[in-house]
Amino acid sequence: MKFRLLTLILLMSFSLSGLQAQDSDYVVPLTEYGQPDLQGVWNFSSFVPLQRPRQFADKEFLTPEDIAAIAAQTEAGLEAINNIGVGGYNTFWVENAGRGDNTRTSLITYPENGRLPETVEGVPVQIGGLGPDEPGTRPVRMVVGGIAKDGPEDRGTSERCIVGFNAGPPFTPGLYNNNVQIVQGKDHVVIMTEMIHDARIVSLDGRDHIDDGIRQWSGDSRGYWDGDTLVVQTRNFNDLTQSFAVFGTSYNKVLTEKFSRVDEFTVNYEFTVEDPSTFKDKITAVVPMAKVDGLMYEYACHEGNYGMVNILRGERMEEQRASENSQ
Repeated sequence: MKFRLLTLILLMSFSLSGLQAQDSDYVVPLTEYGQPDLQGVWNFSSFVPLQRPRQFADKEFLTPEDIAAIAAQTEAGLEAINNIGVGGYNTFWVENAGRGDNTRTSLITYPENGRLPETVEGVPVQIGGLGPDEPGTRPVRMVVGGIAKDGPEDRGTSERCIVGFNAGPPFTPGLYNNNVQIVQGKDHVVIMTEMIHDARIVSLDGRDHIDDGIRQWSGDSRGYWDGDTLVVQTRNFNDLTQSFAVFGTSYNKVLTEKFSRVDEFTVNYEFTVEDPSTFKDKITAVVPMAKVDGLMYEYACHEGNYGMVNILRGERMEEQRASENSQ
């Protein structure tokens, strides 16, 4: 644990001293089709929180003093996580090192306070988590946890192996499996996530989005090149996932993603969520992605989803024992 913290401090200190400054002379390599080459496996882990902690107010970047204080708090927090016992994950399983040159106080860059904008009154909120089930009704849009165990429809989307908690779109760093692979052709780009192993095919040939009546879990993506930046717009989400974080539904969401290769080992990933039926303003975040020197292997969710079967079977056994004890 202390080695991880020391590594974190050193990386962030180096970045503040300018040792990891971006090379302004970097020339983006091209594919055989003359397009900027984004291909490879990229990791979007991060130790930077999605929202800016309130104590930083309008401070956009961390100072060395901030880093030292955070390191002390982090050590205490990691120790607490490692002592939670059975039921969750200790830090052995957590992948959150991130890039050392990202010293932002939040991944969110807009709104300027680094926090989620105000939500529209009455939007559904489903928090979920590894604790007890949360009261609610179907459809269950939360990614982890559930509302009951009467059937698979009572569980979250990642427990059902439909949409992973960090698979997006958009990609937001999670506990683990923060990897994405990009494969390019002349008229298409494939963006494949490690979590749930979903492959999103992005057309680059200028075709229109599919009919508005056709709705999909990961939406319908169309892309184009803006200089060296790949811009991907996604819409036509169904209403069975949350708009962003724990809020709303994705039905009216429009997502714009930008992929820009800034050096040999880094792709800057920026996304903007616009959903006036959930939020009163747009959300923009920036997540640096680091090149992975290796392959991305298949993520076989629940090894055939036996986990879901056992969750439901366990609940039926609990009900049976309760019935027998009441007689």
